[in-house]
Amino acid sequence: AAILLKLGGYGLIRIIPLLGSPPMNLIFPIMVLALWGIIMTSSICLRQTDLKALIAYSSVSHMGLVITAILSQTPWGLSGGMVLMVAHGLTSSALFTLANTNYERAHTRTLLLLRGLQIALPLMSTWWLLTSLTNMAMPPSINLIGELFIISTMFNWSPPTIILTGIGTLITASYSLYMFLMTQRGALSTQFHLIFPTHTREHLVLILHLLPLGLLIFKPALISGLYTC
Repeated sequence: AAILLKLGGYGLIRIIPLLGSPPMNLIFPIMVLALWGIIMTSSICLRQTDLKALIAYSSVSHMGLVITAILSQTPWGLSGGMVLMVAHGLTSSALFTLANTNYERAHTRTLLLLRGLQIALPLMSTWWLLTSLTNMAMPPSINLIGELFIISTMFNWSPPTIILTGIGTLITASYSLYMFLMTQRGALSTQFHLIFPTHTREHLVLILHLLPLGLLIFKPALISGLYTC
């Protein structure tokens, strides 16, 4: 999620300009399918019971935005795609790390059995909150900068796309909050007789994910492709 998807996006950025000017009858169906895929995969996330599957499907939704941005072949679209790829790579990897910390203790990925972990692991709950807010592009995260660039590009290409991108953004916020509430809030399950405390290495890994996301807020041009020395 953090590397392979980004290699595919980077390949599209490099290859499509070499093809010259792609015909509109080829680009249009792909962009429509990508926009529709954002809605479909985001909706699937709302029905997931497996934590790892939910995070994986959310990656597909975000990459749909990246595909539309790259195919638009505009400076704003390419910049937004670059920013969102870097932001999503760090955010998605952090979410998978958090899911693994839960699995190592609960030995299950079922959301219904992971309720109330805020009581047992309060510091890890803070990481869950920050990562979930970043995943839903809460300001001032660079995820928001990338999505705004892409949504502006798509609106300039075709105004009706604001409906699809807007609904996709709304559903993304919904399943991000759903994921946080289902894993952290509520009563702790009685099956957890003994939960091991969190380790320093786990917090270090999460810091190394979220610290770059925080620092890039001050200089997003470093990853937007518009940076000049």
